[in-house]
Amino acid sequence: MFLRHIPPRLHTPLSWSSRSLVAPMPLRAKVTNPAFGRMLATAPEPPKELPGDEPDDVLFHSHYGVRLIELNRPKKLNSLNGSMARKILPRLLEWEKSQLANVVMVSGAGEKAFCAGGDVAALAKWNQEGPKGQQKSTDYFGLEYQLDHVIATYTKPYVAVMDGITMGGGVGLSVHAPFRIATERTLFAMPETTIGFFPDVGGSFFLSRLDGEVGTYLGLTSERLDGVQALYSGIATHYMHSSVLGNLTNRLSELVFNDSAKLDERLTLVNKTINEFSTGLPQEPILLRYKLRQAIDRCFQHNTIEEIFAALEEEKDQKPWAQKTLKTLSERSPTSLKVTLRQLRLGRDWTIDEAFRREHAIAAHFMRHPDFVEGVSAKLIAKPPKNPEWKPSRLTDVKASDVNEFFKAPEEELALFNRDSYANYPHAKYALPSEDDIGKFVRESEGAGHSIVTEFANTWGQKEGVKAKLTDVLGRRTVKTDDGYKWIE
Repeated sequence: MFLRHIPPRLHTPLSWSSRSLVAPMPLRAKVTNPAFGRMLATAPEPPKELPGDEPDDVLFHSHYGVRLIELNRPKKLNSLNGSMARKILPRLLEWEKSQLANVVMVSGAGEKAFCAGGDVAALAKWNQEGPKGQQKSTDYFGLEYQLDHVIATYTKPYVAVMDGITMGGGVGLSVHAPFRIATERTLFAMPETTIGFFPDVGGSFFLSRLDGEVGTYLGLTSERLDGVQALYSGIATHYMHSSVLGNLTNRLSELVFNDSAKLDERLTLVNKTINEFSTGLPQEPILLRYKLRQAIDRCFQHNTIEEIFAALEEEKDQKPWAQKTLKTLSERSPTSLKVTLRQLRLGRDWTIDEAFRREHAIAAHFMRHPDFVEGVSAKLIAKPPKNPEWKPSRLTDVKASDVNEFFKAPEEELALFNRDSYANYPHAKYALPSEDDIGKFVRESEGAGHSIVTEFANTWGQKEGVKAKLTDVLGRRTVKTDDGYKWIE
């Protein structure tokens, strides 16, 4: 056996904020180790603390084989700033090479938020200082995307606990990981078009790979999803009640991996361990299902915002939803809408590294565009919030040439720490099956009878939520015949 699971010892559940139970590691532990320096020989220099960095805005704990990252700005809903990213990135690179670090977990302090996004108020303030300030904001996004890419290509099990508000920058710290745990307090959204920006942090990659046009809908409208809906949509991989998170941490800390065990073997054991703490799914139906989901795919399949607006205006089957969605989109930055749609369409063909590099160029352009400062000032800084005055204010005034400017190749590409890349997530099997997974199984099983639900659930390890999602997909995408289900292409 390459892996073994040590029986749990009797001890009190770990509180991630209780420093008395775990010894914090020194911030610069091993960063100057010669072996570490060789590993970084062809990569950017790991970021250093700068004067003005906030002390204790992120905490690091060591608990047996688990390394814990705790975002520690609860009064700011744990919003991610440059100080935090500069501390997290070298620590992840260090742990990746350490034989003592088996599993990395990240969570947010307090009960309200995992991470509500990036500290965009600070960025808007910098942008008002002119080109130097705009470059400072662009550099922040470069650092954030480097961190997100390390997470996306991490070679050790990485568990993100999306307990509470998980938006924007918090999505970047979680959605690319092999394990993403949602709870009853999870609230997911990508609200960037609300503030004159675009769904970044790898949104071009993960949103464009969600089922059908769900990602297009979420990216353009900033629709919010609770924990179980995040699971059904493919954003989270697991769901559990927040009360068991401490026990889960303790159990994961006791896993022991043989040095020769491959990453897939390690991930399989971590997945099995997380499943042991399942508390059942809330009795609520899938939100984006059946006729509503058909309407989403029908209206958001188009490649121009004008066509999406026209489709929503003509929508008959889900008219109240269509009218509400039209109102929502009409309040968004016209420039943001057009850039976001282009980004999501192109992102279908981008690799994970290309996604972050291209998004860095798009973000740099937005830092020079007036809508970002206007959106942040009106929605997040003004008390009470007010309606932004977008420039331009109408879709018709945003020309194709204006959108093209956001997608020009940058003079200098963003340097990334890891060389690994991929076109599709390599660990998707730990989440609920995608619609494509279900479609492939149905096509291969035609004529196998009506036992397909049981058969498919067995192939997915009887994971919670599989039958509910399968039932929804079969209802929308198949017809029943005497021989079983036939897939509708």
